[in-house]
Amino acid sequence: MGTKLKNIALVGLGMMAGAIGMGTQLDAIAQKNTGSPLPLEELRQLADVFGLIKSDYVEPVDDKKLLTEAISGMVSSLDPHSAYLDKKAFKELREGTQGKFVGLGIEVGMEDGYVKVISPIEDSPAYKAGVKAGDLITRLDTTPVKGMTLDEAVKRMRGEPNTKITLTIARKEEDKPVVVTITRQEIRVQSVKSKMVEPGYAWLRIAQFQEPTVDDMAKKIAALYAEDPNLKGLVLDLRNDPGGVLPGAIGVAAAFLPKDVVVTSTNGQLPDSKQTFYARREFYATRAVGDPLAKLPAALKKIPIVVLVNSGSASASEIVAGALQDHKRAVIMGQQTFGKGSVQTIRQLSADTAVKLTTARYYTPSGRSIQARGIVPDMLVDETAEGDGLNGLRLREADLQKHLTNDKDKSPEVHAQVVDELEEEQRMLALEKKRKPLEFGSKDDFQLVQALNQLKGLPVVLSKSPKVESKKEPTINDPKAKDKNGAGDKNGDKANDKK
Repeated sequence: MGTKLKNIALVGLGMMAGAIGMGTQLDAIAQKNTGSPLPLEELRQLADVFGLIKSDYVEPVDDKKLLTEAISGMVSSLDPHSAYLDKKAFKELREGTQGKFVGLGIEVGMEDGYVKVISPIEDSPAYKAGVKAGDLITRLDTTPVKGMTLDEAVKRMRGEPNTKITLTIARKEEDKPVVVTITRQEIRVQSVKSKMVEPGYAWLRIAQFQEPTVDDMAKKIAALYAEDPNLKGLVLDLRNDPGGVLPGAIGVAAAFLPKDVVVTSTNGQLPDSKQTFYARREFYATRAVGDPLAKLPAALKKIPIVVLVNSGSASASEIVAGALQDHKRAVIMGQQTFGKGSVQTIRQLSADTAVKLTTARYYTPSGRSIQARGIVPDMLVDETAEGDGLNGLRLREADLQKHLTNDKDKSPEVHAQVVDELEEEQRMLALEKKRKPLEFGSKDDFQLVQALNQLKGLPVVLSKSPKVESKKEPTINDPKAKDKNGAGDKNGDKANDKK
């Protein structure tokens, strides 16, 4: 699709957030037996090219720069998520897993040579300055964006705390460019939010999986039960959650699943990449002592749950959705997820540099590969009553160049496609101009209303978008499956346990 957003990044984090293998564990590079001799001829060619550049290039080039760029190019050629991390990027990655980083607070992509805002982070400097999803950034201070790579643009938007940058923005509903000056700040992402949306029904949102997520979630759940000890249903909101650290995902899933069941598994070349992760303390607790989930109410294991997902739900959030789906613990509602089902392991090269390398694929408890396919909801529901907005134009993992394939499913990666993309895009853009930005968890949150309807046994307004094909057994979206899966059982466990 011509207008799909390319090369997602998070300004400040400097990474496409995903499930980072075993959190922030930093493994030193060790000599490994590759099982085959080094390709001496190709290495000689590399040395020859290095020598030619040193001797023949129009001006002198620093040795370190050449070698660093060679390493970066070698790693980035593998897949969209493997990357060389220089001193600054490595520092930002470590800070990002702790829920803080310095920047503007916008998720961005490239479109037609410009930086496109996918979404501002809630309560960030960009959010407060009025930057909106869909904005095209055309200038950074006085420098045109056209011609920059996404990485170059992101680096210009980063900087020291309390420094300013001026963005020139093209906004579809504005006739003139919008100019905003934003002060960079240390951004602390609030990983978990919660509230009682109405008596008996709670909303729990995970915005990003960080090191404190499991502890924060446990506190929020305890507060919800203190407010209403007789909860009838819970909506777990994972929309636009780009992922994060793996222990956070395991802990969130473990809060709702029986102890010791499989949450996810991984498989790759190395023996330590072939692992199974279970719903028990040693796989999610980041503290040396104590279990953050130990004091949660026993009723949490049985409460009916609807999980909300969309095309921005990736990696760690897909692990949680897949686990709850496979164990028939929740109804998954919304739109097909991003499909980022690969493990990135941080291999430290020096005191302040590292390589982020894809080392394995993730699988759901039943063995489904998440990679390049994602999680297909049980109930397809659009973002608004009028349709799914611009979500249908967002890219997924399968759209990325050099993406890792799905090893379990050799059929084409499936996601929603529009029949006439130009006509559909124009229709969606016209609708987007008329409605205000969606605030997840608000009274205007259409998908949340549908999730509450499902929990109460009321009719749910299903998607008007083209349907995603699924190779799974029939779900509650299929009328034939209603009796089999108990979809008509009002408020009962059967209605929410069905897969």
